[in-house]
Amino acid sequence: MSFLSATLSRVKPSPTIAMTARAAELKAEGRDVIGLSAGEPDFDTPQNIKDAAVAAIAAGKTKYTAPDGIPELKQAVCAKMARDHGLAYTPAQVSVGTGGKQTLYNALMATLNPGDEVIIPAPYWVSYPDMVLLAGGTPVVVETTLENSFKLTAGQLEAAITPRTKWFIFNSPSNPTGAGYNRAELKALTDVLMRHPHVWVMSDDMYEHLAYDGFEFCTPAQVEPGLYDRTLTCNGVSKAYAMTGWRIGYAAGPVELITAMRKIQSQSTSNPCSISQWAAVEALNGTQAFLAPNNEIFRRRRDLVVSMLNQIDGITCPTPEGAFYVYPSIAGLIGRTTPAGTLIDTDEAFANALLQEADVAVVFGAAFGLSPNFRISYATSDEALERACARIQRFCAALK
Repeated sequence: MSFLSATLSRVKPSPTIAMTARAAELKAEGRDVIGLSAGEPDFDTPQNIKDAAVAAIAAGKTKYTAPDGIPELKQAVCAKMARDHGLAYTPAQVSVGTGGKQTLYNALMATLNPGDEVIIPAPYWVSYPDMVLLAGGTPVVVETTLENSFKLTAGQLEAAITPRTKWFIFNSPSNPTGAGYNRAELKALTDVLMRHPHVWVMSDDMYEHLAYDGFEFCTPAQVEPGLYDRTLTCNGVSKAYAMTGWRIGYAAGPVELITAMRKIQSQSTSNPCSISQWAAVEALNGTQAFLAPNNEIFRRRRDLVVSMLNQIDGITCPTPEGAFYVYPSIAGLIGRTTPAGTLIDTDEAFANALLQEADVAVVFGAAFGLSPNFRISYATSDEALERACARIQRFCAALK
C-alpha cells in the first residue's frame, strides 16, 4: 500500500516547469540551449517598485500580516478594479495570495465537491485541470480550434454546461495561445452564462495589460454586470509588472467566497511576503508609464516570431492579440522523421527532438490540452528569438 495520497495519482507535475528544468540541465552540461518555455518577462522589475520594497524593509514592515493581505494592498486592488473596469469592490471582497496560482487554487478548494464540474476551454494553462482534480472536482475540457483563433464559442459553452457545472474558467488574453476575446465575443459567452445561474465564472486576467494592435481588454463582470455576484476576477503583478518572483496574486469577488478562501489560506500558507505586498501596492498605485513601451517591445518580438515560424513548411502560426506566447500548429509535420531518426508522431516528440537535436526548448501542445501544437514564450531578447527561430527553421527543413 502506497504511503502517498490517492489524490496525488490524479495530477501530474507542471510540464512547463519540467521542460524549463530539462533545458537548464543541458545548459549546465555546456550546451547552447535557447529556452523559450518559461512564461517570464525578461524585463527587470521597475525601479519605483523595487524602491518601495526597500523602503518597506527599512521601515520594519517585515512582520506577519493578515492572512490574505494588508489593507493598503486590498484598497489598491479596489482602486485598480474601479479605474480599469468600472467595478466597485470593498476590501472585504479582495483576497491576496502568494501568486495568482494560489488564489485560483484557494477558490477551487473552497467550493468544489466530488462530482462538481469545471468547464475549461483548451488549450488551457497547464495548472487549471490539475487544480480542479486536487480540489475533488471534474475538469470538463472543451477543445477550441485554430480556425476560430483558439476561442470558445457560445455554442460550445452552452453544450458543455450540465446541472453539475459549478465553474467556468475564462482566460483572456490566453496562456498558451495569446488569444484575446473582444467585447462582442465575450458578451456572447456571458449571455450563455446568464441563462445558467448555477454556473460561476473564474476570470483569469493575468495578461490584461499585455495587448497589441489596439485590442481592448475587458473582463466578464464588466461586460455583463448581472454576473458580478458569481464572478471571481483574478489577477496579479507577475507578468505586466515583471514581478514573477515576488509572488503576489489577488482576486475580487463575493464576500462569502473571499471569506472561505481566507479560511483555507489561514490554515495553509498564511500571509504572502509582507515586503512583496508593499511592492505590489506601489505597482498598482504608482506610475503605469512603463507598460506601453514594454508592450511595444513584446509586439515587435511577437511579429518576429510569427513571421519566421510561418516561413516553415508544415507550421501554421496565428497572430495573437495579447500575452507573450504563440501556439503554432505542426499538423503538417506529423509523420516526418528527424535526421537522427526520431519519428515526429506527436507534438511531444517534436518538442523533445527540437531540444535534443536543435537546442531549443519549447512546450508541447498536449500539455495544454490541444495537439498537435507547441508553445513559444517570446518574453526573451530579440537576438535569442531570432537565433531560436532560425534553428527551428533548419530543424524542420531537415525533416524527411
